[in-house]
Amino acid sequence: MEKVAMNFFVTEKASQEVLKIAQENNITEPILRIRVVPGGCSGFQYAMGFDDTIEEGDHVFEYGGVKVVIDQFSMPYVNNAELDYVMDFMGGGFTIKNPNVTGSCGCGSSFSCG
Repeated sequence: MEKVAMNFFVTEKASQEVLKIAQENNITEPILRIRVVPGGCSGFQYAMGFDDTIEEGDHVFEYGGVKVVIDQFSMPYVNNAELDYVMDFMGGGFTIKNPNVTGSCGCGSSFSCG
């Protein structure tokens, strides 16, 4: 069975914002864990936060001084996705641009994959 390459991308703006938040919380070597968890009306939601360990089997990506860690369950759902930080008139926030999403709920807080 051929292994499929797994990728996850982080924009420069997102990595800068993660570093800023880490610094505000006295985290010197940030490990950002991104997970896909069951929930919402479309089936899945993203969960994101700082972690202090990398578990066996985790996929690790590094961008701009930030280690992004994704577990084995979540990785197929976010393969080739991109974490970005977007500013608009309401403020700023992280967003994940995910090519695997086949549908999302009206409020945009959950998604489904085909």
